[in-house]
Order: sequence, then structure tokens, then C-alpha cells
Amino acid sequence: MKETEYKAHVLVVPYPSQGHINPLLQFAKRLLSKGVKATLATTHYTVKSIYVPNVAVEPISDGFDETGFAQAKDVALYLNSFKVNGSATLSRLVRAFEESGFRVNCIVYDSFLPWALDVAKEHGVYGAPFFTNSAAVCSIFCRLHHGLLRCPVELGDQALCLPGLPPLYGSDLPTFLRVPDSYPAYLAMKLNQFRNLEMADWVFANTFQDLESKETGGVHELWPAKFIGPMIPSAYLGLGDPIEGDKGYGASLWKPLGEECVKWLETKQPQSVVYISFGSMVSLTVKQMEQIAWGLKETNLNFFWVVRESEMCKLPTGFIDSTKDKGMIVTWCNQLELLAHQALGCFVTHCGWNSTLEALSLGVPMVCVPQWTDQLPNAKYIEDVWMVGVRAKEDEKGLVVKEEIVRCLKEVMEGKKSQQIKKNAKIWKQKARETVAEGGESDNQINDFVEGLQCANKIRTTPK
Repeated sequence: MKETEYKAHVLVVPYPSQGHINPLLQFAKRLLSKGVKATLATTHYTVKSIYVPNVAVEPISDGFDETGFAQAKDVALYLNSFKVNGSATLSRLVRAFEESGFRVNCIVYDSFLPWALDVAKEHGVYGAPFFTNSAAVCSIFCRLHHGLLRCPVELGDQALCLPGLPPLYGSDLPTFLRVPDSYPAYLAMKLNQFRNLEMADWVFANTFQDLESKETGGVHELWPAKFIGPMIPSAYLGLGDPIEGDKGYGASLWKPLGEECVKWLETKQPQSVVYISFGSMVSLTVKQMEQIAWGLKETNLNFFWVVRESEMCKLPTGFIDSTKDKGMIVTWCNQLELLAHQALGCFVTHCGWNSTLEALSLGVPMVCVPQWTDQLPNAKYIEDVWMVGVRAKEDEKGLVVKEEIVRCLKEVMEGKKSQQIKKNAKIWKQKARETVAEGGESDNQINDFVEGLQCANKIRTTPK
């Protein structure tokens, strides 16, 4: 297709981890479905893991082209290297497109990479950050950046009250706010998202109006965001196939397991299986793995547990053999397929934002076992605001013991609260579907962006 046949050309730049690539790649597909040329610019290490028909994928450098972050090992070193090398190679890519006739009109970049906006302005194209957290979490860190909130936050028994947010207690706050010295490089990265935000032409966030109606109002006091989520493949939202072949994200940094998982699930009764996954980054302690394992066994429920290969050694001796009639343990899988399966009854999750949105969008109740950063406020919302799950409480040593695992699973799967939780989950599933459907709030927000780009593109291409 020629440049004149597209409404515009958007370069999409994700942070190179699974949880960030997925929503930005999905956004690229949404733009493509609306007549916008979408090109994903990602690191050399991740580029080979991505394939989506009609979405071009181009490499840029983070300075560690062989194995990415694993090669750098240090967060601050990696981020600085990505800024230096990413800026230079992204700039060359923009120039190359200009010379080829497919001029870039806008760079949509992961908010973790604010230097991409500097590159956009250098080349006279629009720039738009894409936030991969909830509106509530964005609001918290934005206020911290602007000095409207002091760090560390020491509440005691008091609650933190911020515009648009429910009262937040110590256990509900992102870990960085309570212990800023624990991960200083990550905290700096979180705050750096807002350093040049006033220069952005649009701001996107992977959430939706109905889900965070009060919170989005609080965000609008700080910056004019477009809420365009949930960025979930359309096939899983019951929308037919509005985006051709949209049955997955199109990116996997790990080889998913497929057929054997499906066959096992097909042998189980509807809503009878507990799915456990802590994402691609969380590493549990040996003691915590043991408590979860023996808690699962004690419930006697069917379970499907994703345990990364590097974590397998933490499973207690004899656990796999003693639960082989009830459980299946794999090193990775297609999470969306699992959540969409009729056998699924609940999701034991670390409450990462992507996992939270996926469970909400597919109507799956949750048991929350958050570990750090935004996972804690996400768990607060799951239990107390959206009321689609329960949060497992830690003991005085910070451990979720097996008795607590049993309590939470029984409550979500069989207890008195179970029916209301399942009812609420269905409501949010429907709302997620409505907002991304044609004419829905999120869909309209994307249409407004596309129309703005198209108008600007016509002005630029009209001969004087």
C-alpha cells in the first residue's frame, strides 16, 4: 500500500518486556484496522519474537543486542544505554522512513521511554506516551513527580486520600512509596515518565472510563489522557473478528505450551480449575512456593500452575507426584486461552496490570497475591472497588500461609461471596466488551486520534 492510501503512519515503541510489548502491539493492530500504517520499533533481542500480519517490525538498539536486559543485569545501566542507543537508532529509523516515502506522522512510545518524545520533536513529528498502568497508579506517581506527594509515605493506621482514589492504607500503596530505597532505579524510571509530558501531543493509557471513572477524572487534573483500553485481542472479547486474525497478541518471548494444556482442560468440569501464574518477572521465595503448593493440595481443587523453568526447583519434594490427578504444572502457556476456557473457575495472580485487565475482560474471579510496585493498589481495586476477587493476607513475616490460600480459594470458588464475585466478574466482562466495540468509549477515543492524525497529515502533504 502506498503512503497516500494510509490515513497516517504511526511508529510504536514498546519497552522490551512481555507485559509492555503486548498492549502496545495490540494498539498497533487497532490502528492498522482503522487505516493507519503501524510500525513497531523494538530491540534487536525482541524483534525476532514478534509477528503480526501487516504490522511492520523494525529493530532499534538498547546497546545489548544479543540478550537484552539479561546482558546488562543492572537496571540503571540498561536504561541509560537504551536512552543513548535507542535515541540514535530510532532517529535513524525515522529518517529512513522519510527517505522511503512512508513518512512517520507520530511516535507512540512506552511511557518508560520519555526520550522517544525528544526524538519525535527533533524530527517534527507528533509524540504520544502510552501508559501501561492503571489510571490510579499513574495518578499516584504523577503526583509524586510533581511534589504533591512526599516519599516515603508513612501512614501508620491512617489512610492516604488522593483525588479520585479510594482511601489507601500502607498495604495498598506501591512498594516504592513506602520503601523508596528498595529499587531506586525503578522508582526513578516511574517518575521519569512525567518529565516531558507537557510536550506530548496525546497521552494514552491502557484502561477504560467505566473501570476507573473517578480515577480518570483525577488524572485529567494532571494531564489530558485518552483511555483506550483494554488492549486485549478482539477474539477474546466476543466481538467476532473486527481485526482480522486477532486471536493473540502476536508476541511471545517464551515458547507457549498449547495442545496438552487444552486436552487437560477439556477433561474438567466448567469453572472447576484454579489457574495460578505470577507473570514473567515475579520470583517467589522457596517458603512462599511451598505454602501455595500445600494450600492447593489441601483444597483438593483442580489446578493449572505456570511455574517458570528457573522456579521449578522451589516446588516442594513430592508435590508434583502427589497431585498428578488434580494438577497440571507447565513452564509457560497462552494465558488468554486459559482465562477464556470454560473450565476456569478463578485466577491466583500477582495482579500485574495486564493480567488484571485480562481477567476482568474475560470475567474470571481472582485471588490476589501481590508482590511489589503497582500490584498492591491493583489488588486493592480487585477486592474492594471492582469486587471481583479477594486478597490473600500476609502474616507478620510477609508470608501468605497455606491456610490463607485455602481460605481465599474456598471463598472465591465455593463460599457465600462466590456468587456475587462471579456476578460482578460478568458485569466487568460486558463493560470491557462494550468499550472496545464500535462506538464504545475506548473505540471513539482511538477514532479521535486517527482523525486528528489524518487531518494533520493532509495539511502536511497538501502542496502550497
